[in-house]
Amino acid sequence: VQLQASGGGLAQAGGSMRLSCAATGSTFSIDYMGWYRQAPGKQRELVTTITRGGSTNYADSVKGRFTVSRSNAMNTVYLQMNSLKPEDTAVYYCYVNSLYGVDYWGQGTQVTVSS
Repeated sequence: VQLQASGGGLAQAGGSMRLSCAATGSTFSIDYMGWYRQAPGKQRELVTTITRGGSTNYADSVKGRFTVSRSNAMNTVYLQMNSLKPEDTAVYYCYVNSLYGVDYWGQGTQVTVSS
């Protein structure tokens, strides 16, 4: 599975941004899709995941502000980020977990939120 993320960039605090990540290759094996992020000097952390059936999970820090969705037909996962905060600044990585237990990662896209 190959992942190609798009979106990201610079936003002001309180603003919005949308990330997309399209999967290609052995997409039949995709189970979970989602997003992680890594801020400078910090470990990579889970942001959100979504199952093939649409069940979602969010980090407490983004609940109520971020919304994950996916198109199984397009093999694409989206992350709508609203009410952005400077602490959301990080490199965001899309993530796929396959039915065989293998994890795949996108190349990362920078999100910078200015105060």
